[in-house]
Amino acid sequence: MRIAAVASVSVALAVLAAAIGLYAAVRSDLRGEVDNNLRARARALVAPAGLGAPAGAGAGAPGGGYAGGGPPAAGSSYPGAGRGRPDGFPGSVEPAPFGAASGYVEFVSPQGRVFVPGGQGSSSRKIALTAGDRAIAARGGGSSLTDRTVDRTRLRVLTLGTGAGGAVLVAQPLTEVEHELSNLLLILTLIGGGGVVLAALLGALVARTALAPIGRFTERTESLTGNLDLSRRLEVEGRDELARLADSFNGTLDALERSVQAQRHMIADASHELRTPISSLRANIQILGEADRLAPEEQESLRVDIVAELDELTALVGDVVELARGAAPDGAVDDARLDEVVRGVVESARRRADRHGEVAFELSLEPTIVRGQAERIGRAVSNLVDNARKWSPDGSAVEVALKDGVLSVRDHGPGFQEADLPFVFDRFYRASDARSLPGSGLGLAIVRQAAEACGGFAEAQNAPGGGALLRVSFGAAVQLAPGWSGE
Repeated sequence: MRIAAVASVSVALAVLAAAIGLYAAVRSDLRGEVDNNLRARARALVAPAGLGAPAGAGAGAPGGGYAGGGPPAAGSSYPGAGRGRPDGFPGSVEPAPFGAASGYVEFVSPQGRVFVPGGQGSSSRKIALTAGDRAIAARGGGSSLTDRTVDRTRLRVLTLGTGAGGAVLVAQPLTEVEHELSNLLLILTLIGGGGVVLAALLGALVARTALAPIGRFTERTESLTGNLDLSRRLEVEGRDELARLADSFNGTLDALERSVQAQRHMIADASHELRTPISSLRANIQILGEADRLAPEEQESLRVDIVAELDELTALVGDVVELARGAAPDGAVDDARLDEVVRGVVESARRRADRHGEVAFELSLEPTIVRGQAERIGRAVSNLVDNARKWSPDGSAVEVALKDGVLSVRDHGPGFQEADLPFVFDRFYRASDARSLPGSGLGLAIVRQAAEACGGFAEAQNAPGGGALLRVSFGAAVQLAPGWSGE
């Protein structure tokens, strides 16, 4: 409806503007013709008769615009003829030839007296003079065109100065012009109204036709979202804007389906991973219920197992919660000293290694500042270091380097199988030779997610000479001032 209304208003404005322009042009043309007729009639009266010259100067001029071709004589039909005419006005005028300009004529003396020549029918009405008419007659020069009403008849009046003779006043009715303009106005009103109605109908038809595909598109999208069937897609037809919109909507459904499937896989994998420690805890707790039948050392071993399984369960739940946060930052982002975070994580790992006599750590860190959440980055670095420590043989070293904003962690263990490299950072993925070791397969997935949350990357490869090499970037490093050491 709004499209139809806009179309109707637009056509109405266009029709109104066109009608006003056409009406103004026709009116100007018709009135211009009347004005030209009046001027032609006035010139025909003035020039041949010698008006404007001394009295009698033009008398007898051939082709005169008054009856007889000379000044009025005794017995003339002009009132007052034979009494002497110092103003030189003719006693009567001849009608205009067929097809020539016509009009009602009056003569005005310089003193403001009005003379109506004969030859114009029986009408004795006079057109009242205006101050402008008197002024033109008094000075014998100039002209003016005015509209006047005499006995409810609209007239177009030309007053033209004739020199010393005063002025001639020629009038022509506007009845025919106004009649034509009235007819034109009626026609324009009918055409304009019909055009607006037609525009409204066509606008409604075009709007309905144009919006029909959008209505079908809306129905299909509502059907898809109502049934929550993410496997269905919209049909893409043609190459217009609706086809692009449908293609974009299908792309959104693809991303949503991938996200939902990833969440379902994570829930399924988490439930599978949780099933083992929970089942083990249930069995151990049931056995602990009959502790009076167990030897003291068996009871102690059982309690140790329960604590270990609880630790494993806690770590697994924490990893799942961390992954559920997604790659988008969910807290305040600030500058983080990546080298200090790495140093703190490695120091904690060293303390554990010193107690158990496992591996050594070699550090090579450049002062580096990145934008991110220090807690999240610290957890990712801890997972990297723990993964390297877990796979390093006793007495070997884990090499940790931070250069140009990229953190590299290398161990001297067995490295990755070529078939495992594409899946190292996948959730719950564990290589065949790692399934017997503690862990849930979420540590490196958390590393990649934290890196992507900062706008960085995570990649894995086998180091030259053996061992695994993990390289992680937590986004572009903040530029430091020259000579800055971080102190």
